[in-house]
Amino acid sequence: MARHTLTPHRRTLHGTFSTAWEPVLTVDPGDTVLFETLDAGWGLEEHHADTTPRRRFAPRDPERDNGHALCGPVEVNGAEPGMTLVVDVGPIRTGAWGWTVAGGWTNGINEHVGLAQEEFLMRWDLDAGSGLGTNHLGHTVELAPFFGVMGMPAADPTPIPSWTPRPQGGNLDCRELGEGATLYLPIAVPGAYFSAGDGHALQADGEVSSTGIECPIASGELTLSLTNDLALTTPMARTPDAWLTFGFDESLDAATLLALDAMLVFCRETGVGRHEALALASLLADFRITQIVNGVRGVHALIRHDALARLGASAGV
Repeated sequence: MARHTLTPHRRTLHGTFSTAWEPVLTVDPGDTVLFETLDAGWGLEEHHADTTPRRRFAPRDPERDNGHALCGPVEVNGAEPGMTLVVDVGPIRTGAWGWTVAGGWTNGINEHVGLAQEEFLMRWDLDAGSGLGTNHLGHTVELAPFFGVMGMPAADPTPIPSWTPRPQGGNLDCRELGEGATLYLPIAVPGAYFSAGDGHALQADGEVSSTGIECPIASGELTLSLTNDLALTTPMARTPDAWLTFGFDESLDAATLLALDAMLVFCRETGVGRHEALALASLLADFRITQIVNGVRGVHALIRHDALARLGASAGV
């Protein structure tokens, strides 16, 4: 299979999902695309210690670029609505710097903790070789990079800003989607028109400050394939350890129920009945807050492969 490279420039960059944006690359199923991306804020350099404004990509179109700095769209030959895009995540190498913000704007969390008025910026030096990041205060963390945004347009050609998670992907902000993971996305438009961006060097479940370690991605390998074996209405993922189903809604309760619904459907595909699936989910499926800060909240349900194996169930795609 072929390998391709996408780099960030005016033709490849956009912040919204729409079939109005011409694909910048056409690939065959099974091809690998190496994505090089800017950070989410369109930065061309790291934040300065003296707080002077940094350089950002310009000019930006208010309709096309209203969102994260994404690269794409990538057209996949043979992709049609009703099919599933399979995104196998390979090695992801961060750029040399990153940043995390806490406070400084009005949202529920910042108001609750009393930090809506003043912003705090944490600057990070990232060493992709050692897999460690150290901030300007001396804190060191182990990196676990992933793309916060991976997704496609809806059937409606109206541009959709990348800020929220949706059935076709978008701002999933799921820390489980690093190297070795596979993301399954329902396709709504011919050709798929896949884009990726919003590199995170590290993020916890919840993303409670509204940011992870936001960073450029020097190289992120994504292999794009197609399958007709799934009838998805919402994303699903497989990691080396577990299966994940997702729910998205402005209400965290509703997002949880949607993730549960998807998990019950998945369990039925493994040969487990719906009553059994609900009982076993109460014992074996962990429900985690993917993120609580993107306007549309995300919850993912996670059930480990070894738990399924002990039940005599199996799942393969």
